[in-house]
Amino acid sequence: MEPVSPGIDRSGLLSRQQMGAGAEQQARRLLEQAGLTFVAANVRFRAGEIDLIMRDGQTWVFVEVRYRRNALFGGAAASVTRTKQRKLLKTAAMWLSHRRESLETADCRCDVVAITGARVDWLPNAFSAESTLRY
Repeated sequence: MEPVSPGIDRSGLLSRQQMGAGAEQQARRLLEQAGLTFVAANVRFRAGEIDLIMRDGQTWVFVEVRYRRNALFGGAAASVTRTKQRKLLKTAAMWLSHRRESLETADCRCDVVAITGARVDWLPNAFSAESTLRY
């Protein structure tokens, strides 16, 4: 069996995890500057992960942060598929249930912070349970 070549030296480049963590920090700063309050990051349940949980007054805000180096394949916002939306909503429902709340009873919304290259777009209320789970 032929040995696998180590490829080019990438020691000066950030890993995917480091890029993701940097994008999440950038998104958090943006949201905090807009007046939202940080609650939690990288909340994991069996259904999936929520990048950021924030509060906007009395509203729970579940935030999906997406980063793409460029827009060659549609950019960061386009990468939030219906499947990803469903996972985020299911995870949000689990998180809320631990607080004795639900998607139906709590004041909540799902935002997307899409970072494509140097461009940052905050999409408040990007999707909802009504628009996502019915399909």
